[in-house]
Amino acid sequence: MTRQNVLEVKNLKKVFKKGNDLITAVNNVSFVIREGECFSLIGESGSGKSTIANMIAGFTRFTEGEIAFCNNKLPEKPSNKSFKLRNKMQIIFQNPLSSFSPKMTLLKSISEGILYDTDLSNDNIARKVYDVLELVGLKKEYAGKYCTELSGGECQRAAIARAIISEPKLIICDECTSALDVSVQSQIISLLMRLKKELNLSYLFISHDIALVSNISDHIAVMKDGSIIEGGPNDTVIKQPSENYTRFLINNAKF
Repeated sequence: MTRQNVLEVKNLKKVFKKGNDLITAVNNVSFVIREGECFSLIGESGSGKSTIANMIAGFTRFTEGEIAFCNNKLPEKPSNKSFKLRNKMQIIFQNPLSSFSPKMTLLKSISEGILYDTDLSNDNIARKVYDVLELVGLKKEYAGKYCTELSGGECQRAAIARAIISEPKLIICDECTSALDVSVQSQIISLLMRLKKELNLSYLFISHDIALVSNISDHIAVMKDGSIIEGGPNDTVIKQPSENYTRFLINNAKF
């Protein structure tokens, strides 16, 4: 069975203006993520991978290229027309605590993912929040808590609940485990992989840790200086790297 393309990125480019200079942060990047796949972008800080995530999510305009999500071309500048489509694309950030308002309960924060795209009653919205909390391993009583009352791992589980409540096709994981200690990191990765299978999710997984993504990815693309220098199936990139930079990342990783 052929998997449908969820995300297609073609010749994506981002140029920032800094004073009188033009800085190319992303240069001619192309890749495809298919239904149910985990596609990982790997590279050191400053390689351009988070800029790509921000352009796909609509936080940053792109300078050139095309982004198609579920066979719909996304505009360079996000619009009201693209909002509903982009609601099927969610992002999980590196620092879970800073991604929540300390003045809002988890019930309020998580439900925001569907408030503007549903005709459910408040009671049914609350039930849906309880359901996704249970899916990520938190009891429904957590709905009344604030993010400041949670541990880092609990807060990231709540962030995952917020991401999945809108029943997305794609989740962008932007260094989503790097702020957690190793044991909690492992738990969150296991949770993400379980949800990927149960909910048929696709992931764009962004990380500097090639050892981490080697355990979860279907495809890996290695970024350096704003460009993808190597990409392919997980085993090919990890076991038969063609670029010296990829070998450098592998040799310095903790497998």
